[in-house]
Formats: sequence, structure tokens, C-alpha cells
Amino acid sequence: MKKWWQEEVVYQIYPRSFQDSNGDGIGDIPGIISRLDEIKALGAGIIWLSPVYKSPDADNGYDISDYRDINPKFGTMADMDNLLKKAAECGIKIVMDLVINHTSDEHEWFQKSRDKESPYRDYYIWRKGSPKGKPPNNWTAFFMGSAWEYDKKSSEYYLHLFHKKQPDLNYHNPKVIEEIKDIMRFWLDKGVAGFRCDVINIIYKSSFADGKPTLAIRGIEHYKSTEGNHRILRELRRDVLDKYDCFAVGETVMVDLDEAKLLCDSGRKELDMLFYFDHLEVDRRIARYIPKKFHARKLLSVLAKWQQGLEWNAFYLENHDQPRIVSHYGDDSRYWERSAKMLATMQFTLGGTMFIYQGQEIGMTNFDFTELSQLKDVESHNINALMKRIGIPAKTRWHWINQASRDNARTPMQWSSEAGAGFTSGNPWIGINKNYKKINYQEQKARNDSILAYYKQLIVFRAGNDTLKYGGFKPVYAKGGVIAYQREKVEGNLSTDDEKYLVILNFSKKAARAVFNGTLVLSNIGRDKYDGELEAYEAVVLRV
Repeated sequence: MKKWWQEEVVYQIYPRSFQDSNGDGIGDIPGIISRLDEIKALGAGIIWLSPVYKSPDADNGYDISDYRDINPKFGTMADMDNLLKKAAECGIKIVMDLVINHTSDEHEWFQKSRDKESPYRDYYIWRKGSPKGKPPNNWTAFFMGSAWEYDKKSSEYYLHLFHKKQPDLNYHNPKVIEEIKDIMRFWLDKGVAGFRCDVINIIYKSSFADGKPTLAIRGIEHYKSTEGNHRILRELRRDVLDKYDCFAVGETVMVDLDEAKLLCDSGRKELDMLFYFDHLEVDRRIARYIPKKFHARKLLSVLAKWQQGLEWNAFYLENHDQPRIVSHYGDDSRYWERSAKMLATMQFTLGGTMFIYQGQEIGMTNFDFTELSQLKDVESHNINALMKRIGIPAKTRWHWINQASRDNARTPMQWSSEAGAGFTSGNPWIGINKNYKKINYQEQKARNDSILAYYKQLIVFRAGNDTLKYGGFKPVYAKGGVIAYQREKVEGNLSTDDEKYLVILNFSKKAARAVFNGTLVLSNIGRDKYDGELEAYEAVVLRV
């Protein structure tokens, strides 16, 4: 049976960079409401809203101090209720970010837990230091450095897998799980349609032994995708999610296919789908910041593994943690428009629920910052400090960070060529890419051959096509920068038609030859028929 969330396109909004309504330079909820018509016109039926909860913003809202209140920078709870109401009137559902591995250190729970006699002490993971006065173990945080912070008030260390202002919750405590259930019910009762679950496969720590020193993140073997983690997800599904018409998509840390299947195969009753990262790391070594040469053949192999391996995919090319895809796998200069359309063709001819990120639909590019001081991202600064300590030259450090920083996706949405890019009348919280005068929504809305128009075309094409949404995936060809794959009905899936499509993509600046027969149904350069010759960054879809 088809689920409603399998039929829709999800549009991710990063609130502080989407639309400012009051001139303070920070996007807000009233600003989102003012742009609902644009999201509806695009063809998206779901909005995934990055955190708008009350937060001191040590990690841009992923450090929550109150799950039942709104950050005043973004508005009020009345604004949030109005967004839910107005979105419903547009036929759009809202999905919230559920950040439950950690809270802010300014959360009431944590402040009370600093008292060893408090009933909240066991809400977090507190440990005494080693006899030599060092942290309890050798674990490292994802933002680099020790995963333990010493608290003078309680004379013990607390665990934080991310920023020191993001203490990890203790899921060995049943009271914590009940608190999370209540938070989920609070938002589902308000009318949200589900959750994107942040770093959801690392919430349960099965052991606190030292981690293997050979691993980049020491200690991860003690908490990644543990059986306790699965047990908690099944409990949240049984006691909360199954009581509502909603879905849960998980962001997963360093997950492989076998782990992913345990997290989201329908029979497991845990998550409905999850985000993986392999397809965006074809040209990366170990960490996102260290590049290597891109090979189209490798990308096809990764796509095949996940498209064939999971019952249902959640597919994305951009989000708030990734560089802009046209700057990553495309060409953001000479072939900017064409390569953005080629990548969009790939995305919307794959199976699963499609997630697009604000600005992706107009081909927004990586930032044009020139120095580290212009970045706000805590991860980028910490990575720079680590690379500096191990002797990587400043020029190389900046080159790598320039390509991979999370702030590449966090520059303000480029709505128009007016001052402030139509995002704000004030001073933006982070710099606006200077190419907003060329790349903006207003300019593309006026052209029927724009990237925006092409996204709309793809979304309409896919909406009426069960083979593309539910059909099987078969890799067909990979040579040089060209890949081809077939989408077709397979026995037992939800597809109701017998159409077959061949998708041919050129990831190169060079023309190429790839001879296949079929009727041309889609082209990113507007050709009428396919003769086996591909131009640079061309995409064609054939009915075969």
C-alpha cells in the first residue's frame, strides 16, 4: 500500500537563511509563511523545518534549551501555529527536526543535573575522571577534541559527542525516553506530520570503554547502531509514531547498507526511511573535508547499492550540512545552468521520497567567502584548528574548507537582485553570495527555460509516473564521465505501469558518445531527439 509521504516532494527550509520578515537579518517563521505560495508552485507537498526551538545557538539551533518553545529570533509559538494552519491551507505538511541525542547545556534538565542529588542527574552521562586526572575515556567528539567536558560544580565530566554545549542524553534512563515521547506527542498533536531525526543511530551508548585509536572518531564502535538504539526506536514507533498518520526519516552517522536495513526495513518497525551519505562522498576521503578525484562509475555503483538495497530510499543532493551540489558534482561557472539541470534529472529519476533544499531549485552555488573569519560554522573552525595542529598549510586548509564547509549551504536564499537578495532589508546574519544579482528566484521565475522551471517540470513528470517512484533500478553503462541506468517495473513493487526508462547523464565538461535506442522524453538542453551524442553535462531520459 502506498504511503502519502512516498508520493510527495519534501522541501527543506533552514529558517535563519530563508526569509527575513522584520529586517533583523535573520530568517523567521513569518518569512516562511510569506513564501508558502512559492513552495506550493514548485510542487513540494512537505516542508522539513530545521530547528526553530528555543536555543542559545551554539550550533545554529541543534542545541535545544526548550523543546516546547520557539527561538525568539524566529518568532513565537503563535507564529508556529499560524505556519501549520497556513501550510495546511496550501496542502503542505510540516515535518520538524527531532534533535534527541543531546540538548543544550542551558536546558533546564542539564542545569538541574549538575547537582549530584538531583533526580535529573541521570538524564545525562556523567563520569568521574581517570585516576590521572584525565577524561573518563579516550572518546573524541565529531567536532574534534575530547568528547568529555569537566564541570566544576559537580566535579565530574559529562559526555558531548558534538559541541561542549550539547551534552548527550542518557538513554539508559527510562525517564528520558518518556520525556522524548511526550515531546513528540506535543508536536504531533499540534499537527506536524512527522520528524527528521537528527543523528538518530548514535543515541544509545552500550559501553564506555576506550575506543580504538585507529578510528577517526574514537569510541564510535560503542554507540553506532547499537541494539539498544534499535530497541528505543521500536519503542518510539510503538508508543508514539504508530498512533499518528506521520513518518520518521533518520539522519544516520556513518551507516552502511546492512545497518540501514536494520534501521528502516518496514518489518523492523523503527524508521520509515533514512539519509545516508555515500553518494555525496564519492570524491571524499574519510572525512568530507579531504577531497579525491571524482569517478562517475563509482557514483553509479553507490547509487545501485542503495537503490537496490533498501525497500525505500530518502534521496537528497543538498541539505544544511552539505556543499551546494552544482559546485560539488557540477560546474558552477561555464556550465552552471546545464549541470544543475543534469543533477536534477538524476535526482528525480531515482526511486524514493525526494528531498530538495532551499536554493537548490535555482542552482545556488557555494559561498564566495575569501577567509575563515567570514564563516559562522563551529565545525569548520574546529576542523581548521585540528588541521593546523597536525601541520596542514593554511592555503590547503582554506581550500578544503572552502569546498566542504557547512556554511556553503547556509548563505541566505537568493530571492531577487535587489539589495539583500530579497532575503532581508537589514544586515544578514551571514554573508550573501555576491552572485545573487545573477542567480535568484525572481529572474528564474520569469524564464521558462530556467533551472527553476526545469525543477517544476521534473516534479510534474515524476508525480504521474509510478515507474520512477517505485520501479526497480538497473545500472546499464559507465564510461568516462557518462553513466546510464534503467528504471523499470519489478515484480512485487508498487508500480502500476510497465514503462521502462533509460537515464543517461554526462558528468563531464567534454562531449561524449553513448549509443542507446529509445524515445526521448526529457532533455536538459531541450533537444528533440537523441542521436547517441552527449554534450557537456547533458542529461537525457529515453522511454525504451
